Amino acid sequence: MERKCNNLHFLILMQTSKAIHDRIKEEMAKNKLGITEFSVLEVHYQKGKQTIQQIGNCILISSGSMTYVIDKLEQRGVLNRNACPDDRRMIHVRLTDDGNELMNEIMPKYHELVDDMFDSLNSGEAETFVNLLKKVRNKV
Repeated sequence: MERKCNNLHFLILMQTSKAIHDRIKEEMAKNKLGITEFSVLEVHYQKGKQTIQQIGNCILISSGSMTYVIDKLEQRGVLNRNACPDDRRMIHVRLTDDGNELMNEIMPKYHELVDDMFDSLNSGEAETFVNLLKKVRNKV
């Protein structure tokens, strides 16, 4: 007996998400970055100085994993940590000059890649797509 797939929308969403993730991962590998490392750098590039907790909340990974990733990026010379003068328990992380230079090089290619992945949608479809995803997200 053949069963009908009752969660096709979820399956397609997960397959699409994985395909996008894999494509970005492939592109970031050209810059010797993992996707999590790139995500951390992107948060800094877009938002400036952040605490480890703020970064983790933006990219949805634990603080333990964040520490490991930030250690790697700091060793590479693209990030540095500074104690917060107002609260020594907090550590601020920011891009170094080398980190800014790297991101200035990567971001135009990244935006082009993302634009290319979604260029099959016209503006109305893209708006509907975003609204539908938000509707599902808000239900969760």
